[in-house]
Amino acid sequence: MHIGEFDYDLPDALIARHPLPQRTASRLLHVDAAAGLYSDRRFADLPQLIRPGDLMVFNDSRVIKARLQGVKASGGKVEVLIERVIGEHEALVQLKASHKPKPGSRLRLADAVEVEVLGREGDLFRLRFDPARSVLAWLEAHGEVPLPPYLERAPEAEDAQRYQTVYARQPGSVAAPTAGLHFDEPMLERLRAGGVEMAHVTLHVGAGTFQPVRVDDIRVHRMHAERYEVPAETAAAIEAARARGGHILAVGTTSLRTLEAAATPDGRVQAGSGETTLFITPGYRFRVVDRLLTNFHLPRSTLLMLVCAFGGLDLMRRAYAHAVASRYRFFSYGDAMLIERARSSAQD
Repeated sequence: MHIGEFDYDLPDALIARHPLPQRTASRLLHVDAAAGLYSDRRFADLPQLIRPGDLMVFNDSRVIKARLQGVKASGGKVEVLIERVIGEHEALVQLKASHKPKPGSRLRLADAVEVEVLGREGDLFRLRFDPARSVLAWLEAHGEVPLPPYLERAPEAEDAQRYQTVYARQPGSVAAPTAGLHFDEPMLERLRAGGVEMAHVTLHVGAGTFQPVRVDDIRVHRMHAERYEVPAETAAAIEAARARGGHILAVGTTSLRTLEAAATPDGRVQAGSGETTLFITPGYRFRVVDRLLTNFHLPRSTLLMLVCAFGGLDLMRRAYAHAVASRYRFFSYGDAMLIERARSSAQD
């Protein structure tokens, strides 16, 4: 398919550059792919749309303070954005500088931590941090919240708390699994009280999630690798939900990709950890997830391609056009969409 199939016009005013005062105050576009229909709701209506016995799967990855400003030994400025922590003292990073540093050179970040450039791995640089602390400890002490570039602003005090889900536990992401930003503890309790089951996976979102697709033929695009883990209790919860006739609802594209990456050809989710480069585009046969809660995604992005695969390209085009015309709020701090997959006998 051509990249142009996943383009749309978005007025700048519809980009949500700040969160709403309340997490659950967002709007919700409910899309039923089987019926080919969509309807306007409020996120507060979500418990009415999920049946007792259904299973919701959340990504419990925690956003780390992944951006660091610094200087080279020559005095030139550098900006480091962690792509992935790969050891207690090493990380793969995106690095901005007027002249890229050579292997063996040293950087001083946040006027606090010395790092050594070990080399390049593709577009990324491998850095070794001062072993006096772990990479995560250095980031927590001196890093900045890595807001998405389309917000076009510096982090503010509210972002440290609001660009993080209330159930985040496992540090490692450099971008929030944003579908989860709509939940607060009272909403989670309402869902539990209504008989909805909950489980967690972990997928650490890399900075590559913001990289544009640079090819016309999307079949040529290659996804960046992301680390995931599926606990044994989550795999068991999925089997139990299926046995009782419940639906599997992925909260966010990261949860969906984790479950689909961990699935066997017959749809059984395997517990364990690994890396995934799964690139989901129209024509993909979903093996695990029945429903998807997600935000509105950037034009020409891999996330929009995933959503079009799940809900159907034509229907999602119409749904996005409706969202623009109805002035929904877009992207990380924006409104939500609940998509019911069009189930077929081949996929069931």
